[in-house]
Amino acid sequence: MIVCMTNHGAVEAGRVVLLRHGETEWALAGKHTGNTDVPLTAHGEQQAVEAGSLLTLLNLRDPVVISSPRERARRTADLAGLEVDRTWDALSEWDYGDYEGITSSEIHETVPHWTVWTHPCPGGESIGDIAVRVELVLSVVLPLLEGRDVVLVGHGHFSRALIAGWTEASITEGKRFALSPAAYSLLGFEHSFRQLIAHNVHPSILSAATDRSIGTDPAGGPR
Repeated sequence: MIVCMTNHGAVEAGRVVLLRHGETEWALAGKHTGNTDVPLTAHGEQQAVEAGSLLTLLNLRDPVVISSPRERARRTADLAGLEVDRTWDALSEWDYGDYEGITSSEIHETVPHWTVWTHPCPGGESIGDIAVRVELVLSVVLPLLEGRDVVLVGHGHFSRALIAGWTEASITEGKRFALSPAAYSLLGFEHSFRQLIAHNVHPSILSAATDRSIGTDPAGGPR
């Protein structure tokens, strides 16, 4: 726990929740989805509802909720029961430029071994551009953490970059943090060090817990 000193005395520092939007058709197909406004699938909507149930277990304190302006993020926030205080372009997904709407396999036909963490996106954002956005987001979020939590509803790659930035690692280290649709990561402090407290907590965990509570194996059979 870390304590912030304010004009009102000492208060416990809050936590940051990074919530990825639910499933979309493009995500299912492995297509890079940046600024294209792709809606959630029916399953993605259900994931968002279940993500809201998971978030209630965090007992969020007077949360400030900020969302990417993309429909898939705003819809996820709404279905998760979050009241969005602000939408912010800085939380948008990576601008993939010429690679928007195509898969990694298709990109590899012309650029073998390409990844967003190691190679540029022609016509889109670079790692350096993402690093600037990460610093901007953190500079806004940190002052908000005086006795309250912050929820950022956004996207897979940029949320992973935020985790790297929060832990003061290189942005390219985001490659190590898989983040499933409608999953959240929890960021916080210990002894003034910024930490990744929980990662990739997703709705299937809730389903598995429910199955266990009624004596059913998550794979579909009795346990």
